Amino acid sequence: MEDKMMIIDPHVHMTSRTTDDYEAMAAAGVVAVIEPSFWLGQPRTQVGSFQDYFSSLVGWERFRASQFGIQHYCTIGLNSKEANNEALAEEVIELLPLYLHKENVVAVGEIGYDDQTPAEDKYFRMQLEMAKELDMVVQVHTPHRDKKAGTLKSMEVCLEHGLDPGKVVIDHNNEETVRDVLDRGFIAAFTIYPKTKMGNERMVEVVRKFGSDNIIVDSSADWGVSDPLAVPKTASLMLKRGIAKEDVHKTCYQNALDVFSYNGKMKEEDWLNPKGINQAQLYNDNSVLRGQEPRIDADQIK
Repeated sequence: MEDKMMIIDPHVHMTSRTTDDYEAMAAAGVVAVIEPSFWLGQPRTQVGSFQDYFSSLVGWERFRASQFGIQHYCTIGLNSKEANNEALAEEVIELLPLYLHKENVVAVGEIGYDDQTPAEDKYFRMQLEMAKELDMVVQVHTPHRDKKAGTLKSMEVCLEHGLDPGKVVIDHNNEETVRDVLDRGFIAAFTIYPKTKMGNERMVEVVRKFGSDNIIVDSSADWGVSDPLAVPKTASLMLKRGIAKEDVHKTCYQNALDVFSYNGKMKEEDWLNPKGINQAQLYNDNSVLRGQEPRIDADQIK
């Protein structure tokens, strides 16, 4: 993009990505990311696996992002897929309050339905009550199968539990679900994948048809076929296709900032007034450099 605009990717699984991705994202204008806790591709078998994973999201991954000039936030929750192991799910639910108070945790998420089983429903509701009690934003994963019914059910359950729709981000939308989500006052997020689900060409047309209010673009890049540059690429395509810059700014930056900054942990000043990059820093005696010369910005406080 000619005059590089600031980008937030509010759903990207950076634990699964490389330092090259961080460098490319920063170069493309990404100033902040939100990493939802999710499943690892195979089921975890003990609560300690969740504990170490959550700890990495509030610790090491936050540090790793900072080494490339990106602010890292996360959402913490029991994902829907693993809610079906009820004995383990009970232990994870007990663990969540220890992490929801951490300084870079901006929401409970991503939670919701996968196969829409009774167990998934039970733990979705329990986590909604937790979010309500803590007055936190909720990030909802909608099922990839039976998408529309699952999306409608997710919203009905949120309303049943008395959540404010303006503080609930319904993710993985498509053209079939967006109107229902917006009409009910929820935030509609769209996952942009290279070859499946929502592509950036389709996203342009969604914004053209539905406008930019309460719509968020994200990449959901993870260990599968996905693109950590999906948001800046979509922003660039929107501009080329005649979408107003104001609408691009809202869908690829401002709307995400507005909702996820609700609890005060995500602040625009964190990247508008950066401390500078100091790759000589260590985290638990570890560095991302592997012996390379560290980058130390000239204005970095020594």
